[in-house]
Amino acid sequence: MCGIVGIFGPSAESQVRRALCLLKERGRDGQALKPVPGGCLGHTLHAVVDHVAQPLSGRGTLVANCEIYNWKELVLDAANDAEALLRVLDESGQECLSSLDGVFAFAYLRDGQLLLARDLFGVKPLWYVYTTEVFAFASEKKVLENLGYENVQELIPRQLLFFEVSSHTVSWQQRSFVTHLPEHTESYECIKSRTAALLDEAIKKRIPHQKIGLLFSGGLDSTVLAKYFKDHGHEVTLYTAAIKDANAKDLDAAIRAARALDVPLKVRELARDDIPQYLSRIVPLIEDSNVVKVGVALTFFLACELAKEDGCKVVFSGLGSEEIFAGYERHKKALDVNKECVWGLLKMYERDLYRDDVITMALHLELRLPFLDRSLVEYVLRVPGEYKISGDLTKLLLRDIAREWGVPEEFASRKKIAAQYGSKIDHAIGKLAKRQGLLKSQYLLQFYPSHNVKLGVLFSGGKDSTYAAYVMKRQNYELTCLITMKSSNPDSFMFHTPTIDLTTLQAQSMGLPLVIGNTIGEKEKELLDLQHTIRAAKEQYGIQGIVTGALFSTYQRDRIERICDELGLKMFSPLWHKPQEVQMRELLDHGFVLWFTAIAGDGLDESWLGRSITRDDVKQLQRLHEKRGLNVAGEGGEFESLVIDCPLFAEKLLLRAEKVMENKCTGRLVITKASLAKKC
Repeated sequence: MCGIVGIFGPSAESQVRRALCLLKERGRDGQALKPVPGGCLGHTLHAVVDHVAQPLSGRGTLVANCEIYNWKELVLDAANDAEALLRVLDESGQECLSSLDGVFAFAYLRDGQLLLARDLFGVKPLWYVYTTEVFAFASEKKVLENLGYENVQELIPRQLLFFEVSSHTVSWQQRSFVTHLPEHTESYECIKSRTAALLDEAIKKRIPHQKIGLLFSGGLDSTVLAKYFKDHGHEVTLYTAAIKDANAKDLDAAIRAARALDVPLKVRELARDDIPQYLSRIVPLIEDSNVVKVGVALTFFLACELAKEDGCKVVFSGLGSEEIFAGYERHKKALDVNKECVWGLLKMYERDLYRDDVITMALHLELRLPFLDRSLVEYVLRVPGEYKISGDLTKLLLRDIAREWGVPEEFASRKKIAAQYGSKIDHAIGKLAKRQGLLKSQYLLQFYPSHNVKLGVLFSGGKDSTYAAYVMKRQNYELTCLITMKSSNPDSFMFHTPTIDLTTLQAQSMGLPLVIGNTIGEKEKELLDLQHTIRAAKEQYGIQGIVTGALFSTYQRDRIERICDELGLKMFSPLWHKPQEVQMRELLDHGFVLWFTAIAGDGLDESWLGRSITRDDVKQLQRLHEKRGLNVAGEGGEFESLVIDCPLFAEKLLLRAEKVMENKCTGRLVITKASLAKKC
């Protein structure tokens, strides 16, 4: 892995020099810059295959952070993968991307046009900023921010970005993502054999000549990799991290697995009181104070630090296996397992990959991820869901391959434990936060006072969108504006319509600007209206992502995802597949006051309209679910809700309303007067 940077605008060369200093940890094998018409390009080298300095020039000029595994097949006489990439770009431009087997982020300048591109999953990072005076890009967000730029954006991996130097204009082109269709129709044995062969190749092509390190938990994924290295005669050392004297499950499993495989294991045990000094480095490094990300990051950093001290230059990780083989709880609940796998892959660049990249680079390590090999991913995504999940058992196919490879049953069948929990690091952070009387997110905010991402909230005023905003706020994301769509179609496929006008008062209570879009609510065409409104919010408030309250509706989630991709925005659905009764109870536990403003469900009656929902009401909804199949959170359209008060509100809503019933279980609340009132 290397570092790349480019500036087009005033003082470009001096800014690139500063940026290279900031990127020095990404490449200590060399640094260079090259002035180009209108700007300057720079590169820091972390050499794995030969010391070939960049920027490279041919018909065009290239700076690249890449690991291209088929580079010798692409260009027979190239010195390394970066030179091969330049040659194929010179020959066929962006059309060459489909032929690249590996991971990359690069900038290629030719004939006054700059192309920015990443590998499809986003393993290699790339950030950019575009103003009326400057276009700039770099491998890390913090570099551009330290140069004084604001509203820095991460390039969506499914996009190509084109910058025209002379006209100072930017355009984007969408790339097709991997698909889960059509499913394979071969026998299970054929599918298993083919998957095992692809996994074998994915690992083999990533093995360097240098010493191999493996980040190890004793779980299925890392144990499969350890077994492969052992059986194929590769010298490998396993690295595990945990909290000292905490009875960490991952540490215990790692020790047992290493003994069973007869592979050397090195362990880093961290005392709880030593955590703050690590957090002061790690949280700014990953540029994020999200509790889950930080918990994983600290576990990951400790193991990587141990690998670095042990002389490793390349480390392997099992990241990606959970997404392609269906290892998470949400996969169990999905109507379409493989569609859910695809959705998870879409999120990995934001959720996991940037965090792991900046940590390994800070420790001068190259990270290899065989489970994100594109050929393997494309094949496994089409494996029928019943070969991945059965009841409570996940990752069936990979577990069977592990058994065939000789992984002991204890580890082939071990259930998933998230790294931050298996290492006891999340628990330790919680203890430290409690000492100061803080939530974990509040405690972590002191290490990174900046907000994680500026968000626009798709906001209806109901429980789901408001609670989703609250969850993101508690994870230290900045709520920048609310986005409300007013549909003239009461049967809109996408948008909540009852009491939508009250979002103006709710926005006032939250102290947030409200961006309102209008639509006639015609199916699919209303998505164009939503896209126009989100674009306006992005232009006006500089938002970097969108929050949705989606629980189970793939119709809504997938369409919003496409809009966000086209606009270069991240999408967050923090409530996705949360159990409905759990969500309702959490709302009340966190002080949400909500009314039902419309009902249309067997078992509901007029008494449910316009009253504050209580815990006893949630119990009654659960009984109706068990008896009549009613959705506890109203996901089947059984009711619409309105948030009257919550921790995000400075004032509560004060309403007068009338009930209008169509029949004994269908009716709505008509608001006759609405205002804000002080909280008691």
